[in-house]
Amino acid sequence: MKYVVQFFIIAFISLVGELLAKVVPLPVPGSIYGLVLMFAALKSGICPVSAVKETSGFLLEIMPVFFIAPAIAILDNMEVLRSNWIFFLVVSVFSTIVAMVVSGYVTQIVIRAKTRGEKGEESK
Repeated sequence: MKYVVQFFIIAFISLVGELLAKVVPLPVPGSIYGLVLMFAALKSGICPVSAVKETSGFLLEIMPVFFIAPAIAILDNMEVLRSNWIFFLVVSVFSTIVAMVVSGYVTQIVIRAKTRGEKGEESK
């Protein structure tokens, strides 16, 4: 029964996220709203980690199963990939480089801010 309750909590927050996506006029998927709501609930203590720990661990363990259907769909559309493989390669390489550069800059900003904060605490 514990697992059913935990799954219900996760499903309920996901449902609320999907409903928010329908109501809020922003191009944000419901799953993102659900993630933000779950994060807020966990950080605020509204939903303790122990209330979803086992079921969320199980869902993470079986996550690769959820990639089987998209992989099969890609294989079914192999002709589209063959005719546009250069475009997909360029987009993949470009987006990877952009993600790496942005991640690097954000990491540098966070490290600098943290270093300044530590220096400020030492001078007090």
